[in-house]
Amino acid sequence: MKTPSVTRVTGPQSRCQFSIEWVDITPPAGIYHRMWGAAKHERASGVHRPLRATVAMFAPIQNSDAHCQIVLALDHCVMGALEHEAMVASIAKISGESRDSILVVFSHTHGAGLMGLDRVDNPGGDLIPSYLQELAERSAGLVKRCRLSLQPADIVYGTGRCALAAHRDFWDGERNQFVCGTNPGGPADDTVVVARFSARNGESLASVVNYACHPTTLAWDNSLISPDYVGALRELVERETGAPCLFLQGASGELGPLEGFVGDPAIADKNGRELGYAALSALTALPPAGKAFCYRGPVVSGATLGAWDYQPLTSDELSALEIFHTLRWKESLSYREEMPTIQDTEAALMDCLAHEKAARAEANLIQTEEHRALAERKKRLLTRLKQLPPGATFPLQVAVWSIGGGVWIGVQGESYSVLQMALRERFPNKAIVLASIAADWGASYLPPRELYGTGIYQESIAIVAAGSLEQLIESIAVHLSL
Repeated sequence: MKTPSVTRVTGPQSRCQFSIEWVDITPPAGIYHRMWGAAKHERASGVHRPLRATVAMFAPIQNSDAHCQIVLALDHCVMGALEHEAMVASIAKISGESRDSILVVFSHTHGAGLMGLDRVDNPGGDLIPSYLQELAERSAGLVKRCRLSLQPADIVYGTGRCALAAHRDFWDGERNQFVCGTNPGGPADDTVVVARFSARNGESLASVVNYACHPTTLAWDNSLISPDYVGALRELVERETGAPCLFLQGASGELGPLEGFVGDPAIADKNGRELGYAALSALTALPPAGKAFCYRGPVVSGATLGAWDYQPLTSDELSALEIFHTLRWKESLSYREEMPTIQDTEAALMDCLAHEKAARAEANLIQTEEHRALAERKKRLLTRLKQLPPGATFPLQVAVWSIGGGVWIGVQGESYSVLQMALRERFPNKAIVLASIAADWGASYLPPRELYGTGIYQESIAIVAAGSLEQLIESIAVHLSL
């Protein structure tokens, strides 16, 4: 018995009002830059590629003033709770938009420097407050420009594959410990999700590339301000498409570039081109907006051929693509019981500093650098602990806006890739665009339950209890099913 053949193929699409604007936000050379504990420098010595702030505004076709979603994507690694709160409040005040409509996400480049107000007393740290103020003002300007330039847009989604990302939980058998580095034997999500935005006349408005891979090509030997691989990715895609490219970092808790932790900017550019060509391949394969691929019947030739072409979607199908919903909530995740206290961390920091001083006095370079790096760990932990919300749970921020066949998700923290993989498996007919590293970095890492107690770096600094990632997956899935 012959099974019925598929005669009509439709992929996920959306229709909404949309606008995108970006601006250069490169800090001045000489600003505090030390992002890595092992780095020997404090100030940025120059610029590899410029950093960007990009604002994308999504609104319903029928009412652009209701349920608007504003995404501010920054070429920075993370931002503390105090800095994030101040920036969002300033943007809302200047632009006149609701604070609840603004979602800040980060490309997570580790080459942009650490822009924390707790660093103002470090070399170049005096430049941080004015930089953050200017960043908020420029971002607010982008939001205002986006509000004025909203227009109807068609979105077509697709997927590709890229081998840039590698698993990075590596067991060093010789030293009997886990390290954070390339693990060739570990699984890695290679999915590239792309979205093409076009005006009703077919003009390309923007491309979105969503991929999960830590921008850690450049590490402690690099003193240049850099967007890491994201810069070359954007350059390539924009050159070929003629429209702005927005990069959204996926759930990459255990994923990093196969070749990373180097000081050579050329390697970052190579990694960016690898992802850029994969994205362009997926973008090139996208069907035209508002159409389905349909079987047209047999054509008698040397063989009897089956002819296919693109046909317009029905009016009901087009209307379904405009259905626009927004959700935003705070998922209560239990703090882990064994989390260090502020007092213990302060004592540990003083101990590290004392050991560093003693090693320096003895001219022991290796021990000096090791204790300096360990002190940096404690400083960052102390800052995070002081900014954590009080109580027994962490209120992790989640934003979801669904438009027709596409679901856009912004999630706080650094989740392992199982988050995006599980959601895509549960909702195979939807295009899932997931941006992690949203809001401030207070949530830290969200590893799977089975990794707790292993001593893996991401687990060792996680602030929420085992099972939090699984709870988050279930909660988002429930909200998407409503």
